Amino acid sequence: MKSILISDNKDTIIGMRLASIDGVLAQTREEILLRFNEAVEDDKIGIIIVTENIFDEITDEVLELKRSGSKQLVVTIPDRTGLKDKNFIMRHIKESIGIKI
Repeated sequence: MKSILISDNKDTIIGMRLASIDGVLAQTREEILLRFNEAVEDDKIGIIIVTENIFDEITDEVLELKRSGSKQLVVTIPDRTGLKDKNFIMRHIKESIGIKI
């Protein structure tokens, strides 16, 4: 299985290439959906990595893939500007187990 990155900036793609992960540049919603659907249809891809901006554009499609029971894993990472949601971990814990830390 291999991984692929879908990003809206070249810096993130270059950084992930240093880790031997191929990436594609997509800046419009149509490009993003095209690249995402290509990755979903490719049986050789096991992990689809998307930046936060890309996830914001195709949230419904990503969540639908996760609900479908697909063997592919979709992972969201910050881009070169850093993590947008600083309280992500705390919010995730609260939503998962109902405890605010």
